[in-house]
This record gives sequence, structure tokens and C-alpha cells, in this order.
Amino acid sequence: MDRLSNTVRPYAWGSTTAIPALLGTAPTGEPQAEMWMGAHPGAPSRITRPTEGTTPTTGTTDTGPTTPTELPLTEVIAADPEGELGAATVARYGPRLPFLLKLLAAGAPLSLQVHPDLDQAREGYADEEARGVPVDAPHRTYKDANHKPELICALTPFDGLCGFRRPTEAADAMEALGVDSLKPYVDLLRAHPEEAALREVLTAILGADPAETADTVAEAAAAAERIGGAHAPYARIAHHYPGDPGVLAAMLLNYVRLQPGEALFLGAGVPHAYLDGLGVEIMANSDNVLRCGLTPKHIDVPELLRIVRFEATDPGVLRPEASPSGEERYETPADEFALSRYTLAPGAAPAELTVPTPQILLCTAGTVRVGALDLTPGQSVYVPAAEAVEATGSGTLFRATVAA
Repeated sequence: MDRLSNTVRPYAWGSTTAIPALLGTAPTGEPQAEMWMGAHPGAPSRITRPTEGTTPTTGTTDTGPTTPTELPLTEVIAADPEGELGAATVARYGPRLPFLLKLLAAGAPLSLQVHPDLDQAREGYADEEARGVPVDAPHRTYKDANHKPELICALTPFDGLCGFRRPTEAADAMEALGVDSLKPYVDLLRAHPEEAALREVLTAILGADPAETADTVAEAAAAAERIGGAHAPYARIAHHYPGDPGVLAAMLLNYVRLQPGEALFLGAGVPHAYLDGLGVEIMANSDNVLRCGLTPKHIDVPELLRIVRFEATDPGVLRPEASPSGEERYETPADEFALSRYTLAPGAAPAELTVPTPQILLCTAGTVRVGALDLTPGQSVYVPAAEAVEATGSGTLFRATVAA
């Protein structure tokens, strides 16, 4: 078991206070959007392990004593994949940790986005590789050949958008704004079958003249602010993204407010955006995101329209399912990850956490002892596959591992 040293990503949409408040550190004044825990090559966690026969200053091999050395988790896993991940995980996902765990702190809306399924990701990645599109090109869509199901669990009240709502509901919301230039969208939403209506309106929004769209967004935002109530979230979105067509696309989606402990699962093809709040997020280890608004980044409209699932859905708020062991598990169809929560109390029997898969354990409240390590909020440990581990103390512990 190893204590993790993690990187905080300073994306512009991040809260300046939420992660520092959890960690008990002073805000820097800069956004702190995500703290990554895992073995993603972009920002792998680091652990300290003895390195036998290595001279720290030169890296040369000698016969001296072992030296504690800080290593990226990517290197640790690459050196012994089966020892770290277990044979079954390596056989299924290769020599890499198949999930990434994050603390996510939104102070402003993230981009409106959607993720491909596994077949779409493989096809898209192969196509761009064959066409020689550089993987770091701004217009590159598929960074890897993997899909990216994800789950967000709220630690504070958490606002988001998730999945299309009924076209008639979206039409009512637009019509209530009293903006003449929205009338064509309203008419389309009411005149077609569900799938066709959603597809045509999103296509029209993304293909409209930018200057005209900016004027429409400005009028819609002013009306939403004046009306308030259910329209207030769209006024807030427009405040951060003035003139962005994603503000209109957002009105097609379900608005959701999660309470602490509640979660959302985002499967392939489901448009979504996180708006505000602090949560624990887990996802398959992929960078594949197709954006459809609220961003200055490239939007690949033809590919986006191929990936999006144009069907009205219930957001499906998840609550953890308790078990006799004290584990509260968030059930999802994802294979790459499983997220669960333990609420520990003083004097209670230890929570037995040993599993045949690798784990990351994250404390979010109180003080939790995992093995010989004490964890306070925001601190985490990595546990190799099948390593015996139990937890005690008074607090909340999240466990991320590979789905059984």
C-alpha cells in the first residue's frame, strides 16, 4: 500500500476554494479544477518505494542499500503489471490501470460534451491514425481507442446537465423566453418525432450563423435572468459563455441538482455538462471527448451528430446500495471501474477491503486509518491487487477499483 501524491489541474472552470477547503489548505487564488488519482500518463500519481541498488544522484546501479524513491504510478505498474494489477485485470485491459479517479471542483460550467462507445472510439482512432492526424492536433477528435464511461458523486450540492429532456419540455422552456429568433427551434421541437426533433434542432443550433446566434443567446440570457426559477441555470451558463451556441443546446438537456452522496452515470452518447459543485469522479482511462458547446475548442459537428444518442432520457440519479459489510456501492454498467463508499465510526469493526483487483482509497471526511496510514480529507492511497487491507476510524472513505 502506498500513499499517493497527486496533481491538481488548474483548468479555467475550476473552483478557487472547493479543493483547498477539503484539503484544509489556503486557496492560491487560482482555479483548482481536478485532482487526479491514478496512472493516467498526463498526470500520474506518485508513490515512494524503496529502489534497490540505485544511486539517487546518478541513477547508476550499485550494490548499496535500498533508497526511498518517488516514482510515477505509471512506471511502478509498467515494471510489474501482474503484481500490481492482478492477472485478470492485465488479461482484460492490458498492463495499465483501467480507471482514473478525480476530485472535481466546478466553479463555472464545463464544456457540453459526449463520449463515444468502444466500437466508435476504436473506429475513430484508427481512422485518424490512418489519415495521419497528429494526436496533439487541436482538431483531433480521438486521442485513444477507448471509451469513457464516467460517474460523478456529489460531495456538496452539485449542478449538472444530463441527457435530452422531452422535446415538448424544451420547446416550452424556449417559448417562455419570448425570443422571436428561438421560434424556429420551438416549431421543430413540436413538429417532429422525438429523435428527429432533437437531431434537427441541435444540428440547426450548431450550424447557425455565429453572429446571429450570439444575438439570440444574449436575448435568451437576459430573458432567463428576468424570469428566473427553472430558467436561472441558463442565465448563469450564458454569463460564463456569452454568445456561445452551447447555451441554446443546454436548454435541450435535463437540469439536475445532486445532493451529497447522490451520483450520475454518463454512458456513451449522452450529452452532459457539469455546472457547479464538488464531487468524486471516476471514469475509464480515456481522453475521448466530443464537444458540442460552452468551449472555444474544436467542435467536430459531423462526428458529434454520429455519436450523440438522440433520445429523451431520465437522468437516473444514483444512490448507493448498502451491503451487510458496510460497503455502499454505486451500481453502473461500466466494466473498467466500480465506486463505493464506507462510512466509518469509532469502535466499529474494521472494514475489510481486500479484493483481487487494484484499488485507490480516498478519504473525504474525518480521519480514516488504512493499514498503518492515517488519511485526512483529500488524501488517498494505492493498494495493489490482492493486498490485504482494512480501514478503521471516523470518517468517509471512497473506494475505486475494477468492476468484478
